[in-house]
Amino acid sequence: MKELEERILKDGIVLPGDILKVGSFLNQNVDVKLLEKMAKEVKKNFSCVTKVLTIEASGIAFATLVSYFLGCDFVFAKKSKTSNLSGDLLTSKVESYTHGNTNEIYINKSYLNENDKVLIVDDFLATGNAFKGLFDLCQKAKVEVVGFVAEIEKVYQGGGDYFRDKGYKVLSLAMIKEIKGEEVIF
Repeated sequence: MKELEERILKDGIVLPGDILKVGSFLNQNVDVKLLEKMAKEVKKNFSCVTKVLTIEASGIAFATLVSYFLGCDFVFAKKSKTSNLSGDLLTSKVESYTHGNTNEIYINKSYLNENDKVLIVDDFLATGNAFKGLFDLCQKAKVEVVGFVAEIEKVYQGGGDYFRDKGYKVLSLAMIKEIKGEEVIF
């Protein structure tokens, strides 16, 4: 998506370790008009979705708009077990590239049912660990995964290819070929 690429070049900040900071327009300070256009692009590529699934926290704003335009609910996996998280839980482990740690993620089993057709959505797709953890939750819930959507994919880190090689549709709205110093190359 050209507009997203242009915004990354204008406002994205490359940090050490190939970290691309997009907090000024996608994560903390959210450009809702841009997110709306991105969600409409997702709608062009997916149908028959009954649930959108993401992981807290950066994917929530995007998943909300995607589910709105697809006309379905969305659910997110929590990264910590809080006192209000109860009942029969599905869990998986997710290694965070950005934070350099591993999180246990949780979702109430009743939020996904065997008839659901789930679209997994997140802000970044790099090594694919968040998507793998969410996919694991879907397998445990015995739901059908219809595809994966990333706002931004770091193609050179291989996470998208992992799922493409398994036959899944993976849509990335901006595909970064490489990061050289402070330069982002699509």
